[in-house]
Amino acid sequence: MQSSLIGKIEKAMRYAQEKDRVTFQELTVKFHGNNSDYDVTLKDGKWRCTCSFFSQWGLCSHTMAMEKILENMLPPEARTAHMDAAGLKED
Repeated sequence: MQSSLIGKIEKAMRYAQEKDRVTFQELTVKFHGNNSDYDVTLKDGKWRCTCSFFSQWGLCSHTMAMEKILENMLPPEARTAHMDAAGLKED
């Protein structure tokens, strides 16, 4: 294998561990929910989901799951306040 490719692979491995280097600006995923598949998008710092709960509340289990998966790789405006099951704000 060429040494330049080996160097790129090593750099990629290091970058993959340094998640703070990445900030998602736009994202579209197909989320396989319990009852159906939903399209979840992030654009201009705002989440969207095609599930009915999102249309009423502006957030849902699908968007909250994506926030948890991506954690600090989101711009600040895409991070919503997380609540536990009792409705209390998490620290």
